[in-house]
Amino acid sequence: MLRKWPTGVRVSLPKALTRTLSTTTTTISSSSSSPSSSPSQPAFAMKNVTRKNFASALETLRATLRDADFVALDVEMTGVVSAPWRESFEFDRPDVRYLKVKDSAEKFAVVQFGVCPFRWEDSSQTLIAYPHNFYIFPRKELSFDLPSHEFLCQTTSIGFLAKHQFNFNTCIHEGISYISREQEIEVVQYFRSNDDRQSVDYYKEDKNMWLTRTADLLFTERMKLRFREWRDDLLGSQVQLHQFEEKSGDCSTQVQTIFYKMRPSLLLTGFTSHQLRLIQQVIRSNFKDLLYVRWSGKSSDRKTIVMYTHSEDDKALLMEEISKDLIRERESELEAAVGFRHVIDLLSAEKKLIVGHNCLLDFAHVYHKFIGALPPTVEEFASGIHKSFPCIMDTKHLLRAELTLQRLLRKSSTSLSSAFARLCPQIAFGSNDSHLSSDIGIKVEVQTDETRSAGSNSGAKHEAGYDAFMTGCIFAQACKHLGIKFKAQMVMDLFEHQTLQKHANLLYLGLDRRIMVHLGDGKVMKFSHPAVNQRYPTIIFPNIILLWGFQKGMKPRELKDSMIKIFGSTAITSVFFVDKSAALIQFSNGQLVSDFLVLKDSLEKSGDLLSVLHPLAKLLEGGKTRAARYDVYREICSSSSARLLFAEQAETLGFTWKTKLEMEDAVGTEKQTNGIEKTGEELELVSIQDNVKKDAGLSGEKVLDALLASSSSLRKKLNF
Repeated sequence: MLRKWPTGVRVSLPKALTRTLSTTTTTISSSSSSPSSSPSQPAFAMKNVTRKNFASALETLRATLRDADFVALDVEMTGVVSAPWRESFEFDRPDVRYLKVKDSAEKFAVVQFGVCPFRWEDSSQTLIAYPHNFYIFPRKELSFDLPSHEFLCQTTSIGFLAKHQFNFNTCIHEGISYISREQEIEVVQYFRSNDDRQSVDYYKEDKNMWLTRTADLLFTERMKLRFREWRDDLLGSQVQLHQFEEKSGDCSTQVQTIFYKMRPSLLLTGFTSHQLRLIQQVIRSNFKDLLYVRWSGKSSDRKTIVMYTHSEDDKALLMEEISKDLIRERESELEAAVGFRHVIDLLSAEKKLIVGHNCLLDFAHVYHKFIGALPPTVEEFASGIHKSFPCIMDTKHLLRAELTLQRLLRKSSTSLSSAFARLCPQIAFGSNDSHLSSDIGIKVEVQTDETRSAGSNSGAKHEAGYDAFMTGCIFAQACKHLGIKFKAQMVMDLFEHQTLQKHANLLYLGLDRRIMVHLGDGKVMKFSHPAVNQRYPTIIFPNIILLWGFQKGMKPRELKDSMIKIFGSTAITSVFFVDKSAALIQFSNGQLVSDFLVLKDSLEKSGDLLSVLHPLAKLLEGGKTRAARYDVYREICSSSSARLLFAEQAETLGFTWKTKLEMEDAVGTEKQTNGIEKTGEELELVSIQDNVKKDAGLSGEKVLDALLASSSSLRKKLNF
């Protein structure tokens, strides 16, 4: 079945009603009954966090997390798949599924991060939620040249966010920056390996420049005169506010007196780097009591100063003060660069139960943005995530795995919005109607220390903070229906509960609802869900070949028919189109894979025109059809390139051969100059081509007879 390019990024949420909080708390109770109607939609307040209030919000969150029993997370991103063939398919092997998730996390940005701690209060038998909505943006905060962040934007995703009133201006202008732990290590190593000259230059050039240009000679003499006049005025107790400008071509430079570190100094502005080197040389060669300092912080803070010192001891003291200032500036710069990652580090340090909804991609983003480069294998990824977050629960898996919850959902979707509406109707629909309260669930209070921000749509669906809140509410209600009772200080008791433990640290690997990865040991397993129907026969990856580059308009039925005319009606079990330029074909046994590749290779190497009556004529038309085993599919998916069509991607990576044969398949397929000859078995495999094309003058009837005879011979050999 041909898969189409997705028109949306996430499943649309139904209208979720929310409540404005003019005070610090609002009480919401939930029920498992099905809602029938919804009143007008109030607004829901949460703590919106940008770089302006990040420092204070972080301290508040630190205290909240310390007392939390579990924390729900959600992210909003700029896209999901960079090309149609990058979608997650049922025919994707687990390692390929991970590579596609890895590609998505590496290419797209997270623009909003929702964190919602939940705390159980025994006295009121209430679960208190603290929803936080963080706007984040990978802004450059460091003064030296780390590579700038680049990311893709999927038009459907950006349009989707805009449709739900996402504030892009807030994100770009006020979003909190971040660097990963790996990047922080690189920054620290850079600071340590580069001495003070990298940020503060004390005139430590080893040699003077040779002055060969007249302009340089005139400039140095003029600056020598200006510095001498200024210093002489200082020594004569005639401190004056020197200020003068010079113009050279289109450049305007200025020198003016300031006081820096309680010392008279000259601030130099507008000079080129070459002119500053000349000034540095003038100071070093002619003025032992002047100190040249070039402070290379952020572009807005960069300054060059010539300072007067009255002794060598004074100079040493001044250099020590400047070095301490430099260290403080570097620490402040690094603190600002780490940014939102402080939240991730805090979540990791607290070791709380983390709850997400279908959250493998979310955690791939967490790893890539805040921990380091994503590892090449799913096992390494699982190990890395587990070290930072040892307790993770996926509510989507929980809803699918437990029959009690399946009955409550009444076979409805397990999407975040549907599950929220079904399990928490009084929260979702803001109603206290009696028919919604027949089975009162967990009582929830939302607490925030601020009211709704001006110009924002707080509490709207598809805001990360509100989605995190919904995820936590679903988890709490699910626990209630599974007989798990909430109590004070129950963090580990909750995670280690027998019912939950069997679902802990299990995440869906891609969109297939049966394949899961266990974060604890990195094992990939097949999970049987009662509500999941298998669309295709059992997939056996060694029995699959990859075809790409065939003519446009080829249909799955045509592709299958062309194969069964040669190999028999039972030879092909599945045909799956990756996109319109590539397909995966599963044979009934692995030997047929080798047989097809050898046959295709021999047909193409013969150099003769293929008869239109040949079953593979349409497939091989144009001479650009490529074929290989499944591992080539994995290799192409592992590339970071992003071409729209799979065939274009393969060509970009250099996969331009027509047929990829394994060594044992290739040996003896054709007599070569090196003396390798065809074996009897391989001669029989290519006899179809030989019989059909031996005589160009054959009639159509004889061609068909020859084709059928060869096909019958092949089927006998293959025991059909």
